[in-house]
Amino acid sequence: MRGKADRGEAKNQNQQPDGNRDHCEHGPTLPESENLVDDFVALRSPAARDEAPKAHEGHRRGAAIDIGTICRVSHSLRNKITHATRETIMTEKPWLFRTYAGHSTAAASNALYRTNLAKGQTGLSVAFDLPTQTGYDSDDPRSRGEVGKVGVPIAHLGDMRALFQDIPLDQMNTSMTINATAPWLLALYIAVAEEQGADVAALQGTVQNDIIKEYLSRGTYILPPEPSLRLVTDVAAYTAKHLPKWNPMNVCSYHLQEAGATPEQELAFALATACAVLDDLKVKVPAADFPAMAGRMSFFVNAGIRFVTELCKMRAFTALWDELLEARYGITDPRHRRFRYGVQVNSLGLTEQQPENNVTRILLEMLAVTLSRSARARAVQLPAWNEALGLPRPFDQQWSLRMQQILAYETDLLEYDDIFEGNPAIDRKVNALKQGAHEELAHIDAMGGAVAAIAYMKSRLVEANADRLARIESGETTVVGVNRFTTTEPSPLTTGDSLTMQSDPQAEADQCARLAAWRAKRDPAKVSEALASLRRAAQSGTNIMPVSIACAKAGVTTGEWGNAMRALYGEYRAPTGVSRHPSNRTEGLEPVRDAVAAVATKLGRPVRLLLGKPGLDGHSNGAEQIAARARDCGMEITYDGIRLTPEEIVTAAVDKRPDVIGLSILSGSHITLIRETLQRMSEAGLAETPLVVGGIIPDEDARTLQAMGVARVYTPKDFQLNRIMLDLVALADPAPVAAE
Repeated sequence: MRGKADRGEAKNQNQQPDGNRDHCEHGPTLPESENLVDDFVALRSPAARDEAPKAHEGHRRGAAIDIGTICRVSHSLRNKITHATRETIMTEKPWLFRTYAGHSTAAASNALYRTNLAKGQTGLSVAFDLPTQTGYDSDDPRSRGEVGKVGVPIAHLGDMRALFQDIPLDQMNTSMTINATAPWLLALYIAVAEEQGADVAALQGTVQNDIIKEYLSRGTYILPPEPSLRLVTDVAAYTAKHLPKWNPMNVCSYHLQEAGATPEQELAFALATACAVLDDLKVKVPAADFPAMAGRMSFFVNAGIRFVTELCKMRAFTALWDELLEARYGITDPRHRRFRYGVQVNSLGLTEQQPENNVTRILLEMLAVTLSRSARARAVQLPAWNEALGLPRPFDQQWSLRMQQILAYETDLLEYDDIFEGNPAIDRKVNALKQGAHEELAHIDAMGGAVAAIAYMKSRLVEANADRLARIESGETTVVGVNRFTTTEPSPLTTGDSLTMQSDPQAEADQCARLAAWRAKRDPAKVSEALASLRRAAQSGTNIMPVSIACAKAGVTTGEWGNAMRALYGEYRAPTGVSRHPSNRTEGLEPVRDAVAAVATKLGRPVRLLLGKPGLDGHSNGAEQIAARARDCGMEITYDGIRLTPEEIVTAAVDKRPDVIGLSILSGSHITLIRETLQRMSEAGLAETPLVVGGIIPDEDARTLQAMGVARVYTPKDFQLNRIMLDLVALADPAPVAAE
């Protein structure tokens, strides 16, 4: 399971749709009886309903769950329910139910997947840990503290084999939230499927594989844009030939909204990304194959609390995609122009304060992507109510799954045609969103497309997010329980010591030990030969997938594959989006500016703030907003972006001599990384420099950090940036006074 750090990461990040309207083609169905209505009644009986709990209890006692049987029963049940009511009502089949999950170890994640499937989940959505996402082995120094935190560690074929133990991949629809290392993880998946005896051509699922949004919002990129784009299209070309039911890319506007995008920006930036990939793909494949390959492209979107606007956004997306494929690429077959998307509803808006309110938010946001039949999601996953507090427990994820099932099976939603067709208010909003997206997309095209416009799009996202936060801070935007209606009764949901799942402190060491054992038992000659073939293919422009599959079978590790790519293409540093020039956003800043000026006078120079993101966490929204607000308040800012080691941060601090150091960590690795940073600060003579930390940090961990010497700890409840600025000024003051 994963926390707010990786939504979509996609949080939630999980989200990818399958390629067919009928989502449950997981295997042969059970024989149908003559009397479907009687079957339907029997399936609704208490005795039938009791079977699922019994199966689950058996799993808890250690009994094996036959996932193939579960898939077939699920398929049969859905068919019977649909057919039994067909005499009076034509019922559409539900979307795919997914839960974004993965944690600690491959074996623990496998047990979680099988349990979720037994509860009625109809597809898998795999969350990988940050070393896996960024191409490092679990025992690499840069992986320290990150292993198994926001997802499952997959270092080699053995890990992938354990992840899908007893889960028949040819009967499953699997979504993998993976981008920079997407070719490698897909290669491992294919190798495991072949070991299972599966027909690779029958595999269904998605790799996210949207590298441009990684530069803009999520931060798990490795290579520069051009070679990264080549790997994206290598996956697309390979799957078109060998995995025809596989979605080779999920264009992810989800993370753009999490980074602050307006609906118009979300539409335009996502479509620009899709065009960049299609333009590159079109020159690599036969013209006759291109329309079908374009038709395999899918999207992963976000749905926020303004659910009427979000509903209109999805209708706009559907229309824009159809128009773009026909007008720009000449695709005439409407089947290849269908907008296919999965969704996770908004994680950014989940609050630490009164977290029980998040249940209502999640349910309302789901309506935006399910109510409109003509623009309905093909796969949905919902975050858990307590993600702003830490890692959700199995019960929390089950609660979110049950929300989907109740909407799909208890309500009459799926019995109707599109209930918004012809609504003038909806049509006006859809047209307005399309117009705004067209204007933004034209601007990006004029700059040379999405790759050329990365810095522009990043700066626009930072500005839009600053506007969003300013509206919340001022009260212009109401967030119930945060800036309005804050008086509350004690919640029984937030009492006790186990509100979230705690990661296993031994998991990282155990994973590193397993990796060492894997290296020891493999054939070094086969590994060297496979890596040499990988390098030759990358240098020559040959499709990277066949040699990556060969590497997987030879025992190559994730870090070895990633290092081969780094050696050939180098590493990339994406723009931060934080301009050095102050913005015109001045409302409410006067008292803070006065305080900054007063301390600067005492120091005889500007107040200096150094911001950093240690570890592999790429979610930079918070750090960017602190940097932008501190800049606007008159501080001198040093912010070099994401994925820095504690050593690099302390080296920069020795050079810049800041008055305060601020670190942002959202991956759950704060204890390990802060301990190392404080130690290095002490060794460098910076022990007296105040250190502040922000992230998804449980109260107990916050107390631990403060005992270690951290001056302030900030969590999502600390939304008032001006208050934080005054704290920083007080810490920088050589003659401290109370900050008001």
